[in-house]
Amino acid sequence: MEKVSPRTDILIYVVDDDPVVTSLVSTRLEGNGYSVKAFAYAEECIAALGNIPDLIILDYYFLKEGEIPMNGMEAYDEITRLAPEIPVIMLSAQEKGDVVLEFARKGIADYVIKDTDLIDNLLMAVKEVLER
Repeated sequence: MEKVSPRTDILIYVVDDDPVVTSLVSTRLEGNGYSVKAFAYAEECIAALGNIPDLIILDYYFLKEGEIPMNGMEAYDEITRLAPEIPVIMLSAQEKGDVVLEFARKGIADYVIKDTDLIDNLLMAVKEVLER
């Protein structure tokens, strides 16, 4: 995959409860010149929206012991209510067509499946979304 020009002025929020995914995605985005702020849960990301990012990469399904955290659909609705100008890429292992279709109806910028091509597909989606 071709490296993009360093653009540390572009801030991307990465929201995923899996620290391995968060670390991998953050490292690769930073290696491509983006500034990244990572969050384990959507609620943390939403609380940080006082500093508007250029893009949010949001997991769909969150697990939190002893609590029921906001899921990606709920988080997307809240993000678009508070800051509709921020594009959101959904990142998930969720491949159910009805879920993907619902996000498309709501105006999600892109949907990337967590599979073996995750990083390449995500970097391509980030580049395309930021160029719009």
